[in-house]
Amino acid sequence: MPSINRIVMQQTSKEWLSALPLDRMDCAEVSGKNGRRYNFRSYERFRFPKYDICDSPYMDRDGAVLSFDIVLANQVWEHLDRPYAATRHVREMLRPGGYFWVAVPFFIPYHGAPVDCSRWTARGLKNLLIEAGFEAGKIRAAQWGNRHAARRNLEDDWPPEYDPERDDLTNDPDCPVCAWALAEK
Repeated sequence: MPSINRIVMQQTSKEWLSALPLDRMDCAEVSGKNGRRYNFRSYERFRFPKYDICDSPYMDRDGAVLSFDIVLANQVWEHLDRPYAATRHVREMLRPGGYFWVAVPFFIPYHGAPVDCSRWTARGLKNLLIEAGFEAGKIRAAQWGNRHAARRNLEDDWPPEYDPERDDLTNDPDCPVCAWALAEK
């Protein structure tokens, strides 16, 4: 069962991504495995520490920057020491018209795997993307959360599994639990 923290984010992101021609897109995923659920033309996962997006864009054996139509980063950016540099590196890897989808937690416990560094709201994600060179008008950002989910995040059994009988998915804009964005280059 998925975490209550990700239900609305996953539903909305699926809508956003399904509107793209995924079967004609080459995808890179930063550490996670969210992209395996989509039908991309090609999909490659780049896992830390072998690949560190903070240090540089991903490169081939000859040192040329790899290029993709879409880059995904699900619940990774909060672990990066240098998220602004990483976001610039993602933009550098994107082909013209390519997309970067990023999802991050906001109100959850510290989880150092390997480190825990940052939190963003939807507005904060949009600002991060703008500072990395994405145009404001080509960024969609959203956030979700409520006090019920926030309280569930403070329970001993973290992350809290979604229970449709008990969990309220109503959004309270003043209590974000997670945020996500899709930016076009």
